Amino acid sequence: MAKIQTPQPVRGTQDIFGEDQERFSHVVETFERVRRLYGFKGVEMPVFEPTAVFARSLGETTDVVSKEMYSFEDRGGDSLTLRPEFTAGICRAFLSNGWQQHVPLKLSAHGPLFRYERPQKGRYRQFHQLDAEIIGAGEAAADVELLCFADQLLKELGIDDGVTLQLNTLGDAESRDAWRDALVEHFQAHKADLSADSQDRLERNPLRILDSKERQDRPIADVAPDIDAYLSSEAKEFFAQVTEGLDACGVAWTRNSRLVRGLDYYRHTAFEFVTDRLGAQGTVLAGGRYDGLMESLGGPHTPAVGWAAGIERLGMLLDEPEKRGPEAIFIPLGDGCEAAAMKLMGELRKSGIGCEMAYKGNMKKRMQKANAAGAAHVVIIGESELANGVAAVKNLATGDQREILLGGLVEALTA
Repeated sequence: MAKIQTPQPVRGTQDIFGEDQERFSHVVETFERVRRLYGFKGVEMPVFEPTAVFARSLGETTDVVSKEMYSFEDRGGDSLTLRPEFTAGICRAFLSNGWQQHVPLKLSAHGPLFRYERPQKGRYRQFHQLDAEIIGAGEAAADVELLCFADQLLKELGIDDGVTLQLNTLGDAESRDAWRDALVEHFQAHKADLSADSQDRLERNPLRILDSKERQDRPIADVAPDIDAYLSSEAKEFFAQVTEGLDACGVAWTRNSRLVRGLDYYRHTAFEFVTDRLGAQGTVLAGGRYDGLMESLGGPHTPAVGWAAGIERLGMLLDEPEKRGPEAIFIPLGDGCEAAAMKLMGELRKSGIGCEMAYKGNMKKRMQKANAAGAAHVVIIGESELANGVAAVKNLATGDQREILLGGLVEALTA
């Protein structure tokens, strides 16, 4: 009989376990705690949406839509897409559920996203992100609050050292259009010297040439016109309010006039938190204001601002997580002792005390299991202990051992 071939994981996916899972969970738990401090409500959306949700919002000519989306036709003939990002789905949910009555609405989400791109360090085809959005607030104060949220999250994760907030303004629609025209004229004059990708972007998404990583593009992009020469007085005032708000809140930032968001609906604030600890792919959190997105999905004009951050990439920046073992490992020895240990563990767990049982092996092997698990105590219940209504409790840090009445275990283990 031929040997059954064990299936391998799909390229670009991962099985998260051990220390990696501890890092992942710590990022999510910290995000959940901080978002509550800022009054953000959690939201869950489908993992797949009608393809039109992303094609309309991201634009048919973007790399995500044209090259990276996992799209398929279901049995009913509808085109569906695994979500490549959160924002478009959140906007769809906002419109289809009538959440306009709740504006300004602060929403947060986290979970898996899917993009068919070349896997590399910290980037996968199924990856995970944190996401935060403020919908229905056109004031600069919303941008400031969202950036404060991001800054506090990175600080509470302990990864803010070496991370820089880079900030730019894309201006209002009038400013952006004038700047775009100037960029097209500039790049058109140097078209023959641009990379193939940038020549393609010149036709459909010229702002993206500014952050091209191709070596031949950099000299041309570096001398391209800045947006500052095209900002309206209203756009200048909005950006000033954002920077003054960040200064008042003690959030450090640096201006990057080359930082862009290529999609037409982005306005005003654009930002990235960048680190030098992840190689060339140094962005750990990024976002901006997207005041024109709702219209692309058939909704009314609704200003909004948001950011997203890769959970895996944030986890890579964490210090080695502290190993936290159970408070107690139970070692039952003899008839009836295992059932008694199970009953006691149930009582401890209900009191919030983590515990496990060492089922197999001799006493030496069970003690080794307790030490390997990082347990604080070993609780030994033999036939004589059970008959006397006690357990032998050993403190693994000090080596001290004493007998404790079974009814006093909770108090003894939390003392």
